Amino acid sequence: MEPDEKIQAHLVSVWRESKKFLSIGGKEGMLVLTDRHLMFIHKTDSKINWWKAVTQRQVLNFIRSKNTMIRHDGYGEEDLLNDCEDDRNVELGFDDISSISFTEKDWGSSLQLEYQKGGKDEKFQYSIAQNWVKYPAKEPTKYMKVDWGPFVQYIKERKKFTV
Repeated sequence: MEPDEKIQAHLVSVWRESKKFLSIGGKEGMLVLTDRHLMFIHKTDSKINWWKAVTQRQVLNFIRSKNTMIRHDGYGEEDLLNDCEDDRNVELGFDDISSISFTEKDWGSSLQLEYQKGGKDEKFQYSIAQNWVKYPAKEPTKYMKVDWGPFVQYIKERKKFTV
């Protein structure tokens, strides 16, 4: 992330699942869209109380409006810069993304993303969880129906190369 980048969209309670053959489970995190990068942050320094409050506000926001181009108070560019220092978080330039699309399913909306990172082809599905079960492992029980269109369009318009 560049120091002059600005956050365009910030989504929490995002469930990421690999779409590779025989992959099991997923990870919870934040999906952050800046003017130059897409990032999946699953290791953050943000406080648990902030996370709980903002996930509840996000659910209410999506009930009123399905638009994914939202930002949350209490997490800014400086927080994102700190979180990007952790190598476990994923930072993608728009030109690293080979394919991006979204689908509507009965259970919710999902963002489909394919990219190449470190010489490996990666393929993931991202969905926004509304409810969770914590035992035996943390898993979403209900997903939100959202409009990924503006999010996908923002990235596609800023890609220099199309595949």
